[in-house]
Amino acid sequence: LMIRRPPRATPLYSSAASDVYKRQPMKLYFDVRDIFRAPRLALSGKKIWIFLVANVIGYVCYFVLNYIALALSGVSFGQTWSAQGLYPCLYPVGGPWYAWLIFWGGVLDWFFAIHLACTAVSRVTYKQLKGDEFYSSSDAWKYVKKHWHPVIFTSVSMVLILFFFIAMAAIFAMFGMIPYLGDFLFVLPYIFYLFGAIFTVYTAVVFLISFIYTPAIVGTIEEDTMGAVFNSYSITWSQPWRIIIYHAILLPISIFSLAVFKFATFSGMKLLDAVFGNEMLMGQKLANIMGTAGQTVWPEDLFSSVVNNWYNLNDFYSYYTPPVPSSLSGTECVGAYIVGIFLFLITLTFLSYFLSILSVGETLMFTIFRNNSDEDNILERKDEEELEAEEGTDNDEDFSFEKELTVESESPDLNANDETLESG
Repeated sequence: LMIRRPPRATPLYSSAASDVYKRQPMKLYFDVRDIFRAPRLALSGKKIWIFLVANVIGYVCYFVLNYIALALSGVSFGQTWSAQGLYPCLYPVGGPWYAWLIFWGGVLDWFFAIHLACTAVSRVTYKQLKGDEFYSSSDAWKYVKKHWHPVIFTSVSMVLILFFFIAMAAIFAMFGMIPYLGDFLFVLPYIFYLFGAIFTVYTAVVFLISFIYTPAIVGTIEEDTMGAVFNSYSITWSQPWRIIIYHAILLPISIFSLAVFKFATFSGMKLLDAVFGNEMLMGQKLANIMGTAGQTVWPEDLFSSVVNNWYNLNDFYSYYTPPVPSSLSGTECVGAYIVGIFLFLITLTFLSYFLSILSVGETLMFTIFRNNSDEDNILERKDEEELEAEEGTDNDEDFSFEKELTVESESPDLNANDETLESG
């Protein structure tokens, strides 16, 4: 009997090579005009969700470690909550060195969470620019899990380079303390010391640039730590004016886009208050819930002390946040806590959208830089996921072909057996 494998069904969507070649990259100008795409591309549920998850994780670490640091400084939990609430900070209080160590640990945790989220959003943006709209946030986090080392250790490498030059300068300065001979050890190689000092200053600038572009470098061209360091030096040297001009455009449009996003959100909240807060409906009950939740998430005393010098918050609180009632019922108290959680997540969403605009903008900038400096259109490259998909497809086809040949060669010929029976 002939044993044949049934034909394999073709999936509706596949990341195989045949599908990859059908995708069309987004048409870019590869100049400053592409920067204006950042707010629109950043207004994506996937990108905002990636940053929201990172901000929640980073905030929880920051919150817990700051309360521990304040407790070690002699401030109880109740005193911290009444004074600073959801936004604890050790700076107004101060404390011993180990409390400051815990405080900066919380800050770094939040910073690295955002840095990894920038890499994930950069990867999603890169795939979107290549025409792949189906690249999910889970795919992006899998990529970050595989490539998180250069995102973290690029900054560490830059710090070590700076430390090396400063340590060498200190060693040569010690040679200058030698009587008589030390004077000549300073003046004769002075020009080399000067070049080393200039390169150290340049490395400090590159260190700042690496903070900005490392997620885009890792998320697009899949560089390792050394490649990210090299690209940071290359960008700083070859694209200084573009870096300044592009950020002079990106930052204002990011702030303006965030203001529009916040206005739309607060307008929706005001519409809910106008409908549900009608005297014939919830009335004062809604004012009690929203007032308590709003003053907990956006404490007027704390925010006014921080930003009242340049922005008046009185209009905001009088329009969006009702006054806190003197007493709440049990159900109103539970409702206020639940609404407060949603308001806090909305607040983190504002930050997430702003970071999404910046991350998309940096990815667009790096794409422009590579095309203009190296004539390398990275959107036409095959990334590692596409290559793995091609290899998987080729291996699967080879396996099925060899399997079919093996099965056919081992199966008996039914026609030959029939002829044998007839002759017999």
